[in-house]
Amino acid sequence: MTTIHDHLEEFYGLPVHDFPEVPDAGEALPELPAPGSVAWRVRVDYDEDEETWVDRFTRLLDTVAAEGVRALIVGSWGAQWENSSAVAVEALVAARDRLPELRAIFLGDITMEEAEISWIIQSQVSPILVAFPELEEFGVRGGQQLAFASVRHERLAQLTVQSGGLSGEVVRGIAGCDLPALTHLDLWLGTEDYGGDCEVSDLASILAGAKLPSLRDLALRNSEIQDRICVALATAPVVAQLEGLDVSMGVLTDEGAGALLTGQSLTHLTSLDMHYNFMSESMRSAVRALLEPAGVEVDVDVDDADSYDEDYRYVAVGE
Repeated sequence: MTTIHDHLEEFYGLPVHDFPEVPDAGEALPELPAPGSVAWRVRVDYDEDEETWVDRFTRLLDTVAAEGVRALIVGSWGAQWENSSAVAVEALVAARDRLPELRAIFLGDITMEEAEISWIIQSQVSPILVAFPELEEFGVRGGQQLAFASVRHERLAQLTVQSGGLSGEVVRGIAGCDLPALTHLDLWLGTEDYGGDCEVSDLASILAGAKLPSLRDLALRNSEIQDRICVALATAPVVAQLEGLDVSMGVLTDEGAGALLTGQSLTHLTSLDMHYNFMSESMRSAVRALLEPAGVEVDVDVDDADSYDEDYRYVAVGE
């Protein structure tokens, strides 16, 4: 779930299937797959509204055997640069008793052609976690007006928040969650230009790892403070329990990479992702030389990021 150019084609290990519009008069509804065999996406056109999205979601519940649905994707809810996700969140929460097997939700499968990531207006999303205690995977795209209250969830294994900028308040809310089963955490922290005003201190609980005893893959990426994050990771207790570490897509220079290399050992990792960076070639070589002989899969590809002048260094995904 790292591209903003294309819609999801697979989610929760299932192929994605778009729930169709109302057929024209005289046309039959196309044959639908078994409810648990796909990840159902509900989306509307940009010139439609949230109520149209709710109507289509309600038709999904009434048409398929909703009690067998395992994964849901909320696509465009209509003019998402003007309308928040609140109506969709409320509809999902209201349908909780009809979706006993639901295990995965992605909120905001919206491509940049439909709306830039910084335009997507989200809402308070924690009610979804409260309403679905059996949920195992939750993803959100868009940071504008996003709110995330600290909750405890016993089953959630994967949490992804993609944004051009996460506020410190949102990051503290996520960091304050008790998620004993979480194995994968992926946060796109972004840039202050798009609301990403979080500081390393906001990540303190994540870096400590005490509330995340099962965490094995951590991505703190797409950040303009990537160097400071790497300096903190160099001594962060959580690193010792990780298998994969991702600090890609941000403004990562020799300062941050050097701190990681000279900090605590990383040779227990299976992967270290630093792709899209502003490191020197000598530093990239040093990362490979230290970690690849230990069996760590290292990605230090630059994606042309090093072609930019020092005054024009940007995260991979901002607007």
